[in-house]
Amino acid sequence: MGDSAGLQFVSSFAFEAMQKVDVVRLAALSDPELRLLLPCLVRMALCAPADQSQTWAQDKKLILRLLSGVEAVNSIVALLSVDFHALEQDARKEQQLRHKAGGSNGESILVSQLQHGLTLEFEHSDPLRRLRLALSELLAIMNKVADSNGEFFLKPSELFESPVYLEEVADVLCILQAELPSLLPILDVAEALLHVRNGDWFLCLLVANVPDSFNEVCRGLIKNGERQDEESVGGRRRTEALRQLCQMNPSQALNIRAMVVEECHLPGLGVALTLDYKPDAGDDAVSPLVSYVSGLLLGTNGKVRTWFSMFIRNGQQRKRESSSVLWQMRRQLLLELVAILPRSRSTHVPNDGDMEESGSSGLREEHVVKASALLRLYCALMGIAGLRPTDEESEQLLQLMTSRPPATPAGVRFVSLSFCKLLAFSTLVSTPEQEQLMVMWLSWMIKEEEYFESAAGVSASFGEMLLLVAMYFHSNQLSSIIELVCSTLGMKIAIKPSSLSKMKTIFTQEIFTEQVVTAHAVRVAVTNNLSANITGFLPIHCIYQLLRSRAFTKHKVSIKDWIYRQLCETTTPIHTQLIPLIDVYVNSILTPASKANPEATNQPITEQEILNVFQNSAGHADGSRGAGRPRYSITTQLLILYYILSYEENLLASTKQLAAMQRKPKSYSAALMDQIPIKYLVTQAQGLQQELGGLHSALLRLLATNYPHLCLVEDWVCEEEVTGTLPLLRKMMLPSNTCRYTQSQLHQAFQKLPSSSPRLMRILEHLSLLPPADLIPYAETLTTSMALLLEPAVPRRIVQTLNKLWMALNTVMPRRLWVMTVNALQPSAKLLRQQRYTQNDLMVDPLIVLRCDQRVFRCPPFMDIVLHMLNGYLLASKAYLHCHLKETADFDRQNLTVSSLGVPGQPDTPEVTREELKNALLAAQDSAAVQILLEVCLPNTEEQQLGVSTESLLKSIRDPLPGKHKEEAPGPRASGNPEREAEAGLFSDLREVQCLICCLLHQMFIADPNIAKLVHFQGYPQALLPLTVAGIPSIHICLDFIPELLAQPQLEKQIFAIQLLSHLCTQYALPKSLSVARLAISVMGTLLTVLTHAKRFAFFMPTLPCLVAFCQAFPPLYDDVAALLVQIGQVCASDVATKARDIDPLIARLQYMKEKPQEALVSGGSSFMTSAQRAAEELGGSDPDVQLCYCVEATFMDIISFTLHRL
Repeated sequence: MGDSAGLQFVSSFAFEAMQKVDVVRLAALSDPELRLLLPCLVRMALCAPADQSQTWAQDKKLILRLLSGVEAVNSIVALLSVDFHALEQDARKEQQLRHKAGGSNGESILVSQLQHGLTLEFEHSDPLRRLRLALSELLAIMNKVADSNGEFFLKPSELFESPVYLEEVADVLCILQAELPSLLPILDVAEALLHVRNGDWFLCLLVANVPDSFNEVCRGLIKNGERQDEESVGGRRRTEALRQLCQMNPSQALNIRAMVVEECHLPGLGVALTLDYKPDAGDDAVSPLVSYVSGLLLGTNGKVRTWFSMFIRNGQQRKRESSSVLWQMRRQLLLELVAILPRSRSTHVPNDGDMEESGSSGLREEHVVKASALLRLYCALMGIAGLRPTDEESEQLLQLMTSRPPATPAGVRFVSLSFCKLLAFSTLVSTPEQEQLMVMWLSWMIKEEEYFESAAGVSASFGEMLLLVAMYFHSNQLSSIIELVCSTLGMKIAIKPSSLSKMKTIFTQEIFTEQVVTAHAVRVAVTNNLSANITGFLPIHCIYQLLRSRAFTKHKVSIKDWIYRQLCETTTPIHTQLIPLIDVYVNSILTPASKANPEATNQPITEQEILNVFQNSAGHADGSRGAGRPRYSITTQLLILYYILSYEENLLASTKQLAAMQRKPKSYSAALMDQIPIKYLVTQAQGLQQELGGLHSALLRLLATNYPHLCLVEDWVCEEEVTGTLPLLRKMMLPSNTCRYTQSQLHQAFQKLPSSSPRLMRILEHLSLLPPADLIPYAETLTTSMALLLEPAVPRRIVQTLNKLWMALNTVMPRRLWVMTVNALQPSAKLLRQQRYTQNDLMVDPLIVLRCDQRVFRCPPFMDIVLHMLNGYLLASKAYLHCHLKETADFDRQNLTVSSLGVPGQPDTPEVTREELKNALLAAQDSAAVQILLEVCLPNTEEQQLGVSTESLLKSIRDPLPGKHKEEAPGPRASGNPEREAEAGLFSDLREVQCLICCLLHQMFIADPNIAKLVHFQGYPQALLPLTVAGIPSIHICLDFIPELLAQPQLEKQIFAIQLLSHLCTQYALPKSLSVARLAISVMGTLLTVLTHAKRFAFFMPTLPCLVAFCQAFPPLYDDVAALLVQIGQVCASDVATKARDIDPLIARLQYMKEKPQEALVSGGSSFMTSAQRAAEELGGSDPDVQLCYCVEATFMDIISFTLHRL
């Protein structure tokens, strides 16, 4: 608003005095300044105050004294003596009249017909008429504003434009607003004043006389303002008015600027307030303008960014005006840029001598941060807001970018930003002189990179960025360069790939050829203690890209040593680029860059280098307590482990391609893998998951494929028991000054058993409180002494504690522990021959585990260990055979194809045969293990003499006749004599071993149901059926294949199927069991008609008792079973009809029992049984048919007896 330029505004000093009602400051004001504040001061002196304190009374006297000498006070007093109530009523009537008339300026209630102009009327009028004139004019403007629908207009008003009466009009305006606040809200008045000349001056006076309304007025003006203020006259007038208000109250300028950003209105006002703001900080700080504009364009609020970018774009479309806020901003930024440029910089390209002069183009250290902030701001203005720099701005920017900062971290950051800005805005380089200047600056970057990195003390320097960009240019990955530039600048800007063509030519032809890049990359030092805390672009990024592009193999540059050194220089938290680096390195080892040159691959890390990493590791095979701090960190060991596992997996996956190229890379030896503490490292990684990123999950994936025996669910559960809360509390109870037992003391305690049992127990209890890693030195002593604990006099508690220690060691060194345990538990004959098994022996033949001392099979704690190892080695054998088949299949087939060329008629062995052979071998292993374990469950000779049977487990779980069983078979622990106690001990051990074996078989059947099918098709002793059915919950799956087993031609398998089914029906009385039982009865009836005399006796004698179980489980089968029994009896009777003895009475009894079973049992059941038994004794040895007939009768009686007992 240039029309009020000559007027005196309220100063910030005067406004602050009014805000605080500081009478002393008010007294210090000059008469012109005081004149502007008279309306408020006069009302303050005349109106009754709410504050009745003595202090205010004194201040009021001072105000009255201050006003006493001012002549204009009398006119203001006269204005205040008017009847404002009547004035308000007239004003409201006039508003209603204007509303009815549609806003036309017709009749006026406030002002009658004017005979002269408004200014003369105002001059000659009394105070009341002056108030009416001003009020009428103001209401007319306010009504027009309300009806304008946001369109700006400038209303000519003689009253508000006459310079002679401006002060009197301002007095009237302030009095009207103060006395009629409901009629004239201050926000509406402020909006109306924007539409008259000198409106900003009137607005400042109005707010100065009502200082509490400052924030309210400013917020209202901003909220009603335009989104782009420089686009219209109204927006510029509003911005100027708010700018004058903030100059009057500068302490609130930043708050008003925040309101501007919050509402996204009046962007020019925000810039103008920033230009007006004078900070107290020195020249070193980044200027408020740079901070403010950078915050808008680089902040997270996309709405604000778009709003301000539109302000920049729209401002460029208008002609350059000195009054434009945008051009003021650009001029200020240019001044700040020039101020920090080195004094000697110019467009002249210096010669080589100039290059060596110190400070010829050096940027001062205190200006580096400022320069970086300016560069980012110009990048944001050009890339986000679309600013088109002028020639002068482009020239000065290029001078700043090619200046040379000191070797500090801020200097490294400045060079990186400058380089990325050159890539992003290559149009800044337009002339040959400027291009030569840029090339010389890039050459200086290459030359000084190492010095900057060492002097600045930073790991991420701009040298890596240069290498990375050069590699991207060589591989034409322009999108990656754009991502790199945006990431370094910290903003997303649109860069056209075509704009990089000039820079690509310079990089690939003048500065960095591909051979220079690869040779230079190998010489770059590795990053010490590389972790995710080191940000920026590092040598690892460059090596990764070169590996991806196969530059090392193309130019025959060895990169293995660099990668190994970098992996050894790592720490937590793990850097995100390490895992991709290992993946691409492994791929470059196994897969050639091209088929034409299959030898163009990188070298793998040697076995000796890998072993060096794992020396003195806690889980190492030779690790011992106090061996010293590990040389390499856990991060390095985990990364090397990931490399080995990934290498082996990719080697197996690439066998077909490698065979086609006649290449067979060497796999790492089994001896090397045995010396790596895989399980210990994975356990450590589990506790560092947050710091290792995705490395732990990647290791688990590789382990599950290559080492499934290290991923057993039981092991994870056991680890929880070893490392959980309760073990931790027990370890906390262990005093720090407790005695340390040596390995020799432990060995001596074992050798002196059983006399040393108490001392050995103390040592073992102490060891159980130690962490698993601290038990590793004792592992050999514990395992070699296990055979000593098999003696009968050893307390059970010692064996149990040793089992606990073994399980704890299993969490950190399972593979080596298993080998030592298997060798320690060999029978004494093998120990004398010094036959030692290796890890490979056990994977090839897992059944070696079961070729142990026979006493282990009756020692439950040791049997638990043996079963754990057996389960692990069965899984390891599967993985071993799969890998072996994969390794040899493709190469053997390739060799077979080559050797059979030109040889007609030679068959080619199909691959499916090898796979079938492998599966057959695995099935044979599993079934053999199951059969051996089932044999272990059978009582040995001593146990048979003591009366222990396999039915004990079944009877303890399910007793069909509890009363009878209780009477006939009293428990072994009922008596107190020594013989029964010995029997109870043997029974307890056997029972526990049976439970352990049944648990393992249950898991195996669930994992692979085909094992259950194979084992039951092979068959096992009938005496084990009660145990397996009661102790293996998953055995119910046998119901699926029993029909197939019944259909087998072998009589033994059919007998076994019916016996198994009888126990299953009793254990699982399900609808499916009922249908299979019906089928079995039908099969028995069919076989009765086809079997020969001898086979009939062999089949029905063991299967007839099974019919009792069918009827017990399913009473509806009684009729079918009775009919079958009668049919069997008739067939047998017909065969012996010609014999001397008469069988007809027996057949009559069978018919009678079938028709009236209850009467038969009540009337003569006991006599029938007695006669049947006597006849069987007399005739049993002479005729099988007779025996079978009496067996049928006995079966009948058992069924009837069970039925009556249930009733």
